[in-house]
Amino acid sequence: MSDAEPRPRPQYGEYATPEEQRARIRRPEVTEALEAGEKPVPAASPVPAAPQPVRRGPFADRVATFGLLIYGLVNVVATIVQLLDFPRFVEDAFRPLGVEASFTNLTAGYVWGAVAAAVFGIGWLVTAVATVRRLRRGRISFWVPLVGFVVVTMLGSLCLIVPLSGDPGFTSAVLDRLGN
Repeated sequence: MSDAEPRPRPQYGEYATPEEQRARIRRPEVTEALEAGEKPVPAASPVPAAPQPVRRGPFADRVATFGLLIYGLVNVVATIVQLLDFPRFVEDAFRPLGVEASFTNLTAGYVWGAVAAAVFGIGWLVTAVATVRRLRRGRISFWVPLVGFVVVTMLGSLCLIVPLSGDPGFTSAVLDRLGN
């Protein structure tokens, strides 16, 4: 085809870009205006998409999930209060085992008690956020607080072992009592 020859009339949509095709399909008045040789009127404003309906999981799952979160919050608050007085916490925890020794590694006890308290508090917050996100998506969520409990308890326990193992008198009293 040379420049002098007229260009053949395109068939419907032959030279239209995918965007132009979609615009004409959505707005038939654009097609009519273009066929009449007129400039199409721009759309006033795009129609906002309808909000997605909130999906909810089973009622029993939501009840169990919120029950576990509330129970966890009460326990975390009580644990944090106890851990901030670490020497008393340790002595009260080991008294039922018959260990009457006093905890003397005070500096490490207060520091690691505060670290463990922070682990429990932050762990509960992370668990609560993850749980609420799953609930908003309508997914089964009761297991998230249970897994959060296990993970946070393991991390918190590791924080508690550090000052306990650093007090030789208390450690030997515990081992003597457990050995008999």
